Amino acid sequence: MPQRDARRRTEQRGLFPRRSETMSIIHTTRSLTLILALLSTFLIACPSNSQLSMVAMQDGVRLATEVYLPKGGGDAFPTILLRSPYGRGESSQAKEYTKRGYAYVIQDVRGFGDSEGEHRVFYADGWREGFSDGADTVDWITRQPWCDGHVGTAGGSALGITQALLAPATDKVGSQSIDVAASQFYGDLAYQGGVWRKSMCEGWLAMLKLDTTESTWKQHTVLDDFWGYYDAEAKAPEVTAPAIHAGGWYDIFQQGTIDHFIARQNHGGPGAKGNQRLIMGPGAHGTYSKEAALRLPLLRAAAVRVSHHHQAFQDYWLKGRDNGIMDLPAVYYWTFGDDTSRDAPGMEWRVADTWPPFATQELALFLTQDGLLTALSPTAQEASRSFTYDPADPFPTYGGNNLLLPSGPFDQREVNEGRTDILTFATEPLTKPIEITGHVFVHLAISTNAPDTDFTAKLIDVYPAGDDREILVLDGIQRVKFRHGFEEPEPLLTSAEEIVSVEIDLWSTSWIFNTNHRIGLHVSSSNYPRFEKNPNSGDDWPTEDNLHAAHNTIHMSESHPSALILPMKPDEQEVRLATIMNPEDLRKARLERQAEEDAR
Repeated sequence: MPQRDARRRTEQRGLFPRRSETMSIIHTTRSLTLILALLSTFLIACPSNSQLSMVAMQDGVRLATEVYLPKGGGDAFPTILLRSPYGRGESSQAKEYTKRGYAYVIQDVRGFGDSEGEHRVFYADGWREGFSDGADTVDWITRQPWCDGHVGTAGGSALGITQALLAPATDKVGSQSIDVAASQFYGDLAYQGGVWRKSMCEGWLAMLKLDTTESTWKQHTVLDDFWGYYDAEAKAPEVTAPAIHAGGWYDIFQQGTIDHFIARQNHGGPGAKGNQRLIMGPGAHGTYSKEAALRLPLLRAAAVRVSHHHQAFQDYWLKGRDNGIMDLPAVYYWTFGDDTSRDAPGMEWRVADTWPPFATQELALFLTQDGLLTALSPTAQEASRSFTYDPADPFPTYGGNNLLLPSGPFDQREVNEGRTDILTFATEPLTKPIEITGHVFVHLAISTNAPDTDFTAKLIDVYPAGDDREILVLDGIQRVKFRHGFEEPEPLLTSAEEIVSVEIDLWSTSWIFNTNHRIGLHVSSSNYPRFEKNPNSGDDWPTEDNLHAAHNTIHMSESHPSALILPMKPDEQEVRLATIMNPEDLRKARLERQAEEDAR
């Protein structure tokens, strides 16, 4: 079964807005501020112009489906479908879509809300034989007299996942707006680096009363055939729908959003290949938490409105409106930078035709025994650093790509203080800015006195003395027994003398480390409760009886080097800024949109 292989990694403060202002603008950027209970289906009282139908699927199970039609202006309309596990009713989007001349359909997925069927999330939403509810619903819509034959889908998070799953099962979808969604469940959602995403999965499944689903997912700790029905990325050649994929650098499905775009853009079927668009903004799966320690420039961060792109994309593909959206670059992405100076590079929206946006140079920064990161290859015959990881006192989660936990770019000094189960490394202060854009990895040569353990890594922007913040850029985890792939575990380790290689996938970013900053790396063996703690016993799950402290070692010698691998932008590489980049352009765009609405 195709998968994302474990080896492939194809001035001063006060110039920028206060954190509260930054949080406000992130909150108003619609597609990058989805949070589970709200998402894109915030329910209010249903108006009288809605129609409720119980739509039969191929096995006879009926799904509650609410239809909203525009008032006047014709008998048949292009249609937007949302499929949700959170409840059905009129959302704010229903009014927006019908005002724009679309029929709007929102459906309770199987087993949820007023729909019939087993309470089993996502099971029947894809291409499983006999269970393809999304495709069945699209087929029903196209047969209705109020549909003109053009159907698009929209929504984020769980509603983005239902879109991703239905796309390979039908060729009748003309447009998709997929926000912050996993493209394959094993690595994107359930087992990042082979480790259970505890807080997110257990919290979300409990919220939806899906104890059976949690039990089932926990039975499949390896990448087996079970996960094949939840791998939309691998089904890209069967997809025909154009789509916008929108995500955020601190979103829980960040890498999945990027990988889904790449798979469909480069390997999609007719209609899909070449017609995908990617928008990666600064946001999280909701707003940054109050502890976030990086301030975004207010107007720059707001300059690219994801909702505007979605509207133009839908109008182009579903209404045939030649609005120029497909003449724009395929990729819009936010690049972070120093938040203390207006003159520092970064903190800007950019555009590109592909992702990655340009060819990068691999920058390997080797770990040294004295805590440095250096571009010089190690020459020491023996060099290592060690720590003890105790699952009874796991290293705590503090910021990052979280759901139901505080999220965003946190200052890691707050959590590191007093901990002995962490190793920190950093470069010397940089003599010039270094930009990292693309996929980041950490290669570790490790040994342990445990049969199995985990290793975590964090990429850190260390601010100059006097500021001293240690901003979390990326983080990741890898279970040692899955070091060669996730289909089956490697034999458990039997000796503390055995040295093995582990690669930690930190996902992707676009970040400029400014002059006098240092590039930092933090290594530990837990990030709890974001990830389940490893008992160090070789067992998959911790219990009261199997927890053991592990003495874990990072080797950094000539024969066993360890390194942070960064995709560095070459100095001569030019970048393109997004066109709407300043308040005046944003004001003009708003005035133009208002004029269009007034003309209607």
